[in-house]
Amino acid sequence: MLAINVEMMPRIKLMGFVSYKQPWIHFKRTTHETILYFVKSGELHLKENGTPFILKKGDLLVLEPNMEHEGTEKHVCDYYYIHFEHPDMNSVQVEDLLTMARHFILEDGTQQAGQDSSICHFPKHYTLSKKALSLSFHAMNEMLQLYRRKYFNRGLTALKFTEWLIEVSREHFITALQQHEGSNTKPFIKVHALLDYIHEHYAGKITGSEIAQEFDCNYDYMNRVFTTLTGQSIMRYVNWVRINHAKELIEATHLPFGEIGYLTGLDDPYYFSKVFKKYAGVTPSQYYKEVRGQGKSAH
Repeated sequence: MLAINVEMMPRIKLMGFVSYKQPWIHFKRTTHETILYFVKSGELHLKENGTPFILKKGDLLVLEPNMEHEGTEKHVCDYYYIHFEHPDMNSVQVEDLLTMARHFILEDGTQQAGQDSSICHFPKHYTLSKKALSLSFHAMNEMLQLYRRKYFNRGLTALKFTEWLIEVSREHFITALQQHEGSNTKPFIKVHALLDYIHEHYAGKITGSEIAQEFDCNYDYMNRVFTTLTGQSIMRYVNWVRINHAKELIEATHLPFGEIGYLTGLDDPYYFSKVFKKYAGVTPSQYYKEVRGQGKSAH
């Protein structure tokens, strides 16, 4: 598995699509950049440092830099390829994929359970599900269009590529849980979707009835499952997200606290101050002084 810091963009060196209508075998080489192959049809037979891989429709493979790779058999094949460099990408051994998958599913966008939220774990070799396959082909075609543009093509392609890496990582972890736990995975998936919903809608009004309607479920049941898996109730989590974003606004702007409360879904100034102190341990004004260095005593 590969650990990629998605707060840093890859440098796209080369991207394209090839279609071999006659049986073809890959040549031998060693490159200094990373190469991703994604097969659209046919078969691509390769080995990397002696390890064989057979790629078919929907398969992807990341070839790591400074390792020799070569074809092993001739086959008809259509595939996308992306050559890139990344300043913070490493090969890692994952001893407990299921535990990592559970942490990812319940991840809220902040550092939790010893995990760095900027690190995306991406499979070196993986077969996409039928559902994800058409979306990935579409994403690859979008990347090709961006890559061929006249202006800012490499930067825009890198952004789209990073988005695709994150989506494949998500699919990989969800699939791992589903294959191991079957129907027991459903609560994880529901909570994962609800976490996304909260982060997208925290600035507005979120109610139990809206959640029940959005997720076609009984709210009390959903709240019990959410509490069991995350350790806090839905509404407590909503406010936790709101206050974290309020902290960011206080640190980065000089907006009035009333405006910050409004932007984070707590539009009553008194209630905003009360909730902020409950979760942050200090009032908004005290927090402002702390982060601006004005709350420190003189020496």
